[in-house]
Amino acid sequence: MSFSRSVELQGSGEPFRVPLLYRFLVGFLCPLVRTFFNVHIYGIERLPPSGPMILAGNHVSNLDPIFKILAARRQVFYLAKEEHFQKQPNRFIMRSNGMIETFREAGGRDALARASDVLSAGLPIGVFPEGTRSRRDGPPFLQPGKTGVARLSARFPDVPVFPICVIGSREVMPPGSNGIKFWKRVDVHIGSPIKFSQWLSMDEGGSFGDEEVASLLEIDEHGQRSIKKALFRKYTDQLMTTLELMGAP
Repeated sequence: MSFSRSVELQGSGEPFRVPLLYRFLVGFLCPLVRTFFNVHIYGIERLPPSGPMILAGNHVSNLDPIFKILAARRQVFYLAKEEHFQKQPNRFIMRSNGMIETFREAGGRDALARASDVLSAGLPIGVFPEGTRSRRDGPPFLQPGKTGVARLSARFPDVPVFPICVIGSREVMPPGSNGIKFWKRVDVHIGSPIKFSQWLSMDEGGSFGDEEVASLLEIDEHGQRSIKKALFRKYTDQLMTTLELMGAP
């Protein structure tokens, strides 16, 4: 698909490998999470057992990545803010789990480059389009999404993007609390996948056909950037609306 050639997003050039400790943790911890947490997963049959995919979901609790990994039944690699990497033992834990450090001053470019490496390696990447855990004190907790997920999807237009809605995780582990209420119910809803290549040509999506793509590639860089910015914003807004309709609190 020629549109992806216009996306200014490249990998880091370094091969991505699954840390050995992470392989062990996913195999060891997932059964424990299923045993001790009251988690209910819907749509699990939609997720492929292999190959690259993008899991995009809401974020209201520090437990959200764990529940999404449980749903995927695979190692999922997440973008994480740089604060999590600044001190030991957090830095060791994050690195050992293959988490990708995001530098806000760089606008997330390095993190998206490494996320590209993950997808190129045929592995799943987890994205919280809101950029961080919701800091709102009351519902609605869902915040506007950032367009990094759209850029990543556009760079890999045939990789499926799955909206994942987690409900109840905030009650299990409230913000600022180290206590975990294991008995509280958590619902994980996995939505139908969409590929950017499909969305771009849909009337209710990008409404961008072959002629529009060809015209885009012929205009100057400033014009391309303006058009892509509008497309990425629309894609992201529709993704966030999907999460809201799925019941994201």
